[in-house]
Amino acid sequence: MNVLNKDIGSYGEDLACEYLLDIKHKILARNFRSKLGEIDIITFFNNMIIFTEVKSRYTNSYGSPMESVTYYKQKLIIKLSSYYILINKLNDYNIRYDVIEIFFNKSNQNFTINHIKDAFRAY
Repeated sequence: MNVLNKDIGSYGEDLACEYLLDIKHKILARNFRSKLGEIDIITFFNNMIIFTEVKSRYTNSYGSPMESVTYYKQKLIIKLSSYYILINKLNDYNIRYDVIEIFFNKSNQNFTINHIKDAFRAY
């Protein structure tokens, strides 16, 4: 991953956190990592633990941001969420998997946030 993509991703995650705080989510963790991978944002809202993947883009040339959350990536997030729940003893809560898409213009001044609630499920 080049530096520009990492910067765009970090900026997108910052914007997603601000958005989630504005809609009254409590942030439990950012960039939760294990040897399996990473979950961008973990929040608590309405007595539910929500695991959120953030995808930022300038263009849909390579598909929508949501399309980049592949079946493999979903399974990885589900495994990581199970681990997070286990180590934090949060078995008594319902969970949800969201995706936040952030679309930038070329100057990064204007952006659009699309919050896809319950974007995928663990079956």
